[in-house]
Formats: sequence, structure tokens, C-alpha cells
Amino acid sequence: MTDFDAIVIGSGFGGAITACRLAQAGLKVLILERGRRWDKTTYPSRTGRGWIWSHSRPESSNGWIDMRVFRHMAVVQGAGVGGGSLIYANISCEAPRSVFDEGWPAEITYQELKPHYDKVADFMDVQKVPANQWNPRMRLMQEAAGKIGEAARFRQLELAVSFDPGLMLDPEHPPAVEASRRFTNKHGVEQGYCVHLGDCDIGCRADAKNTLDKNYIPVAEKAGAQVRPLHLATDIEPVPGGYRVRFDRLEQGERQASSHTARIVVVAGGSINSTELLLRCRDVSGTLPNLSRALGRGWSSNGDFLTPAMHTGRKVLPTVGPTIATAIDFLDRSFHGQSFWIEDGGMPSLAASLLSGAKDILVKDARMQALILGIQRRLRTRGPVSSVMPWFAQAVDAADGVLSLKRRWGFFGAPRLRMDWDIKRSKGAIDAVIEMHKRLSEATGGSPMVPPTWTIGRDLVTPHPLGGCRMAGSANEGVVNHAGEVFGYKNLYVADAAVIPRALGVNPSRTIGALAERIASMIVRP
Repeated sequence: MTDFDAIVIGSGFGGAITACRLAQAGLKVLILERGRRWDKTTYPSRTGRGWIWSHSRPESSNGWIDMRVFRHMAVVQGAGVGGGSLIYANISCEAPRSVFDEGWPAEITYQELKPHYDKVADFMDVQKVPANQWNPRMRLMQEAAGKIGEAARFRQLELAVSFDPGLMLDPEHPPAVEASRRFTNKHGVEQGYCVHLGDCDIGCRADAKNTLDKNYIPVAEKAGAQVRPLHLATDIEPVPGGYRVRFDRLEQGERQASSHTARIVVVAGGSINSTELLLRCRDVSGTLPNLSRALGRGWSSNGDFLTPAMHTGRKVLPTVGPTIATAIDFLDRSFHGQSFWIEDGGMPSLAASLLSGAKDILVKDARMQALILGIQRRLRTRGPVSSVMPWFAQAVDAADGVLSLKRRWGFFGAPRLRMDWDIKRSKGAIDAVIEMHKRLSEATGGSPMVPPTWTIGRDLVTPHPLGGCRMAGSANEGVVNHAGEVFGYKNLYVADAAVIPRALGVNPSRTIGALAERIASMIVRP
């Protein structure tokens, strides 16, 4: 007999949703989460500490943000109970129907996912910004679309945020956090309404962000699931009746090794972490030697790109309101044959202080430092921060990145995760985004600054990593089947962004969630 019916590794959109549905079906579920359980009293934005998750020293540095820096690509991830929902910009949208035309198993179509898309939207209570709470960035987006003759492409986005319809927003004098009215959501969890603090990515102090720790996770716990923060999974091994999951408990600066067994294991650590764990199981410990040779292939940055622009003399107010709320949609490939959309970017006040030079640069990566210093120089001549418009985007890139384990010195040193990323086949998508960012900013009186990280180094940053354990029709093409089950290993599943076999060109959270809903339904199907 195993210790649990199911062990779920990770508590982001894949892990929280599968754990919730399995627990509701009566299974004994354990959720292993590498990060802490955060709340508004412990967010690093308030304490000034706890920002960085370290892969070399997670027992002593297990903070809010995990940044993996590879050659030509940096990946930003959340670490904590709720996973990526803690740091994402709240966008909840369906992938365009055209995304499912190729690259997926035959069983996965838009029509097949639609009921699951709807479940996620309802469970997370997604909403649009009310008409009386628009911020200047939203109006600038609408104006920009009109001025380039594309007014019909502008649209509001659904957000996993709770809005107070009675609030009248004056963007130049937004309410203090104390003005947020409290309420109990439909899952019995207390929250507050949005007062447009702008801190979506670093912890909403009003509790208005409908993160997974305010819906799927507490519902899973009510159904009996156990959540264990600061438990870092290290290995998965087949045993009679299921699998043994080994993990390290991160306690008081030390790592304590332990393990549990379960009939079912769901790997849901996110695209990078799930892929790395399975690579280690295949290539280091040898516990899962028959994993597909396609493991690590088909990785995508989802075409993320940011172009800041100075709109001198105009109050854009990037620190007010939800981080993203609108889009201009070119997903139909009408512009240079590329599929992408443009979004209004925002920034927390902490980031604004950093860009204005009021705070020291905390990041160590030279490429990120160069980007920040470039913006600081521009602000000194064109400022202030209140006039910055962070034009953001996602695009359909080539999804041809490869993750693998390599030793630093040939045959010596511990195996480390490596990414091989060649921009050649994705450059057209990024160039189209940049050209549109320039057109939109210049049409509204802005002066765009294409980041030197791109112009000089062809380096990118993404918070939306996809792929590495892609879904496919066979083990020759991918790692898991249409139900998320790993080829060759019964009752071992992957249920997160790693299974998405191609770029979406839009924010991926609802697609990850819909796939997780479907995977969970197939696990518990009689």
C-alpha cells in the first residue's frame, strides 16, 4: 500500500487544479511545493527581504522569484504556494482557435478544451476592469489602435482580479490599500477588492488578486489534500503499486531528505522545473530510464517582449492599476505573417523607484543590469517614470528551444540545466512585435527604446515558458500523451506548461488550467 493515492509536485496552475480535482474525487492527495506559503504580511515587497530563489542554496534562499539565466534567454518564475499565479499579471484568456490546428495530439482541439476553459474562468471568477476604473494606459492603448487604423483590434482582457463596481477611480489619486473593502469569495476565502495599487507581480496587499491560494488550493485542502511548502522534489522512482517521490525538506537553513509513495504522481513544477526533474530522473539517477528522447525539446518563450517608450508630457501612470488590462490583437497573422498581440504593461512602484535610480539595482545578471541602466539614462533626459509606457507583447515563436543537462567541465562537475536557444527561426516574430511597438508609441507621441539586450545581444526574457515535456501522439514526438500521461510509465503524469507543444502567442494561464482540468478528469474517470 502506498502512503498517498496521488502526489502532486508543484502548486501552480497545473498542480493546484489537478490536486483540487483529485481530492474532490476522494483521493488522498499530497502537494509538494518548493516555495513558501506567502500572504500580505510576508510579501517581500513589504519586508524588503526574501526576493530570490536560489537553486544552489534553496534551504537558505527560498524567495519570491526564481530567475534562470541561460545563453540568450532568461526565464522568470514564481516560487511559493500558488506557483506562477503569485507573480503573473492576472490575464486569463483562451488561446486562439488557430493554435490547435497543428502540433497537438489529435484529441486536443479548441472544442475539446472549451468546457475546461470555462471551468477555469468560473472557478477563478475572472472579470474585466469596470468602465469607471480605466487607467491612462488602457486609454492610451485604445487611442493607439485607432491612430494606426486598427481600432477594431483593441479589446479588454479578462483578469483574475476582484473589482468593486462602486469604486470611482481617480488615477492621479488612487486609493490607499486601507480603502479596499473586504469580502468572502465563493470558495469561503476572505479577500479585498482592487484599489489599483499596481503591485500585481510582487504581491497584492489588498488581496484582490484571485491567486490559486484563494480558490483551487483552499478547496483542495477542504477536500483533504495536504499542502507541504518548502518541500523540493528531487527524484521519482517506480515501486510496486506506484512511485516513490524523494524530496528535500528545506528547514532552518538545512535540507532534510525524505520520501513518500503514491499510486499516481503528477509533475507540475512548471515548464523549466518539470523538464529538469524528469531529465535528472532519466540521465542522472536513472530511475526513469525509458523517458522519451524528445524530453527537453520543443521549448518556447511564447514570444514575450517589452519595449518601454517615453511619452514626455503625458501622464501614463504605469504604477496605477492592474499590470495588464487590454490588448491589440494581431493573432490573425495580418502583420508580416506573424501571430502576436500587444498589451499595456505596468510596473509596481518598487520597480519605478529602481528605474528612477531611487533604489539600487538588485539583479546580478549583466543583461538585466544593462536594460535597467539604459532606461535610467533615458529617464534622466526624458523622464519622469510617470510618462513611461511599457509596451508588452506575446508572439508565436518557433518553439525550438532544447533543455538538457550538461556538466560544466566536460566529464567533471555536477550536471546543470542548459538551454540551447537559437533566435533565427523566431526573429521574424520578435521583429514584427518591435515594429508594431514603435508604430503604436510614435502614433501617440511616444519615443520607444528597444532594449539593448535585444539590439546588441539578441537576448530575451520570458515569464511564460512553455514546453519541454510536450504532448504528442507518440513517444517519438513527445513526452506525454493527450491525457498528460508519460509514455511508458502508467500513472505518471505531467500537468503544467511543459506539456504545451507550441507557442500560444497569448498569456498561457487559462490554457494551462484547461489542460490540467482535462488531465484530472481523465485520471479520475471510471
